[in-house]
Parts: sequence; C-alpha cells; structure tokens
Amino acid sequence: LMQFTVSSNAKLIAKQVGKKGKELSDSVKRALSRTAQAGVNIIEDRTAEGQGYKGGKFAEYNPAYAAFRRSKGRGEMPDLQFTGKMLGSMTTKADAKQAEIFFSRSAEAKKAAMNNKTRPFFGFSRSEEKKLGEVFFRNLK
Repeated sequence: LMQFTVSSNAKLIAKQVGKKGKELSDSVKRALSRTAQAGVNIIEDRTAEGQGYKGGKFAEYNPAYAAFRRSKGRGEMPDLQFTGKMLGSMTTKADAKQAEIFFSRSAEAKKAAMNNKTRPFFGFSRSEEKKLGEVFFRNLK
C-alpha cells in the first residue's frame, strides 16, 4: 500500500483563473467598444452618401425644405446633416457583454427618431453586420 498526498494552493489557482477571466472580460469589452465605434463610422459614412441601411438612396427632401437648405448654402442631397449636431451626438458605450450606439443629447435623439422613420439610417445591413463581426474578432486579443 502506497500513500501519497497532493497539495495544492486552491487560492492561488482561483486567483489565476480570476485573472485570466478578467483579462478575457477586458478583451471582450475592448473589442465591443471598437466594434461599436466602427458601427458609428459606418452609419456616418453611409448617411453622408445619402444611403439608408436598408439599401438605396434616401427619399428626397420636400421642395420647401430643399429650398430652405439652398437658401442656407446646404446641398439638396438628403444626408441628414444640416448642422451636424445629430450625427455628431452619436456615441457608444460598452461593457463585457454588449455595446450600444446612442445619441448623447435627447434633442438629437428625438431628431434622429423622426429622421429614421422617413429615411432609415440607424441600423446595419447584413453585409455591414458581417463587417462589424470581423471588426470584433480582429480586436479580440
């Protein structure tokens, strides 16, 4: 009969697992944060081109608003940018579980909601979602 004992330092092991878990959590948070920012960039770039996320060009401005824009030196192509405040207030936040893209000022959020009804810009196409997935995995370290 042979006897032996195995000693372990359970506290040390738990600490190491916790440390790796925190590193993973931090890595996911960082990747989600960068992915959300890439999402903002996609929305801004697409909107500047007068494109909606569902495909196609935005509906034209009504003649009275188009004339108003012209009088203020703005273009007639619908790009949802008169002052730049609405898209400029788009921001992100992320934790280890999810990321959000939102408008930091309530007045701009209301404006975005109204614009999104007639010219859907706040969302992603399937191909854009695929690009965002690639951004996430590329940044997961």
